[in-house]
Amino acid sequence: MPDNSVKSLLNEPTTVVLSPGYEGANIGTIIGFKHVNYLVEKAVIEHFRRSGLPVGRLYEQHGLGFDITGIDSRLQTALVVDDQASLEVVPTTAEGADTLSFKVTITVERDGAVKKAVVSKVLARLRRDDNDVRMLRRLPVPEGLEAFVTDRIGGASPGPAVPEADGDTLLSGGSAETDAVLEQLLAGRNAYGWKFRIPYPYVHFFDRLQMSGYLRLMEEAKHRFVDARGISIRELLAERNWIPAVTHSRVTLLDEALLEEDLYVVYTVEDVFKNLLYTSRLDTYVVRDGHLVQTSTGTITHAYGVVENGSEGRLVTFDDRVLAALAGKTAPAA
Repeated sequence: MPDNSVKSLLNEPTTVVLSPGYEGANIGTIIGFKHVNYLVEKAVIEHFRRSGLPVGRLYEQHGLGFDITGIDSRLQTALVVDDQASLEVVPTTAEGADTLSFKVTITVERDGAVKKAVVSKVLARLRRDDNDVRMLRRLPVPEGLEAFVTDRIGGASPGPAVPEADGDTLLSGGSAETDAVLEQLLAGRNAYGWKFRIPYPYVHFFDRLQMSGYLRLMEEAKHRFVDARGISIRELLAERNWIPAVTHSRVTLLDEALLEEDLYVVYTVEDVFKNLLYTSRLDTYVVRDGHLVQTSTGTITHAYGVVENGSEGRLVTFDDRVLAALAGKTAPAA
């Protein structure tokens, strides 16, 4: 029978008040989607702690690394740097599931009233560390958590074969013409991509890329894409005071990507809705044994907005220049 801590983890909601990281206020005082998702992750970790199963202790005593394997967030109201946000974590794990799931709702106060800002769905696994040096002695898995323990995150099947490497190294940046694998990935897509050598600040538990690292890459992909298409964030800010806004983001881990592996990052524009929103897909890959292995997939929905009177924002309609850039076409002459 599960112990009381596991019962609490799987059944009892928790609420925590958190303030967003100042680093996330990149444009004015509004917090970007990445740091919104960081708050969601922190709330789930706090839920583990309040249930009596701190994620640090799960690793140190049981050799179980906590990994968020999926996060799907809908942003309804912007968070700002001074917010004291309330985050409710409700367990939603189904009977017989092998993945922990939670619903996280963020509310903030606006004009004296509580307003829903974000709703997120979160998936998590406990990944066993099988390194006998790091984990010479470990306690048994807490009773009731066994179903959520895995020896590997994901486990994607090998994809298409790739051209043999020519010995050239493409680090952050570069173009499809300089890397045959990237050229293969971008062929026929309305996309931008680059190869990224995974550094240690993006990983956890010694060797694997964590969810926050994928969120960083999703944010960087947007920046790189619009810059390459001639509508850089800086340019639209300077010319029109247009800021990028996110209404929805989702990332799902499909396999593990490891420290110092070369990760291929591909950002593809998929849909434009009523000249007000556009949705892009982010896919990442590594090459193993001559084949592509996809390690993650996700989507992000963007808009543009302007902020007036300090914090009052409104969305704006895409003009011909932006629509042409999103489609990979030349804008018509003014």
